[in-house]
Amino acid sequence: MFIWDPRYLIFALPALLLAFYAQWRVRSAYSQYSRKPNSRGISGSEAARILLRSAGLDHIRVEETPGQLSDHYDPRKNVLRVSRGVAQSRSIAALGIVAHEVGHAMQDAVDYTPLRVRSGLVPIVSIGSWLGPIIFLAGLFLSGFTGTTTIAYVGLFLFAGTVVFALITLPVEFNASKRALTLLRSYQLADGRELQGAKKVLDAAALTYVAALAQAVSTLLYYVFLLTGFSRRD
Repeated sequence: MFIWDPRYLIFALPALLLAFYAQWRVRSAYSQYSRKPNSRGISGSEAARILLRSAGLDHIRVEETPGQLSDHYDPRKNVLRVSRGVAQSRSIAALGIVAHEVGHAMQDAVDYTPLRVRSGLVPIVSIGSWLGPIIFLAGLFLSGFTGTTTIAYVGLFLFAGTVVFALITLPVEFNASKRALTLLRSYQLADGRELQGAKKVLDAAALTYVAALAQAVSTLLYYVFLLTGFSRRD
């Protein structure tokens, strides 16, 4: 049970291939549209400030942050952090990325329910994602001595929180992207061609969240497979 189990590939391989494809899509789309300048000639930071002001969110600061594509909105500090490459870029990709993060800020402002649920799950998932597998494997090991898989079920339940988190993340990210494109169109920061490019970048990024859900589900199914196998033996 603690050595490599080739049966795991049956569950994990499809999700792993999807993850590789998603990462390729992100790199490809970002590489293509980060080289295409937007017609307004504005940088990512400038676009973020324009969109925040237009949405009535002037209180949110825009800060540069290190790393590549490390852009995110921090609701605790009311800060929209933009990676240096995006902040200084005057590309179509930069418009799409910062508009997406402004979309998250808008979700926070209107108390968007899936965002609140996801935020509430963070403490549980941060523990369950690493503690769940440990308890699960320990429970399977101990079941050989105790004859019960109760502890393993506890680990399975803890890890299941990861699946719920990945699932609730999808509407949060899809909605932020939808808001992003609406913002760019409404405030005329992008024309039709640029909107198509921004959408391709955001769609590629969204696929990574689908892949994350697939990976979490595949691992959970593998755990269920192991657990039911042990139960039948009992």
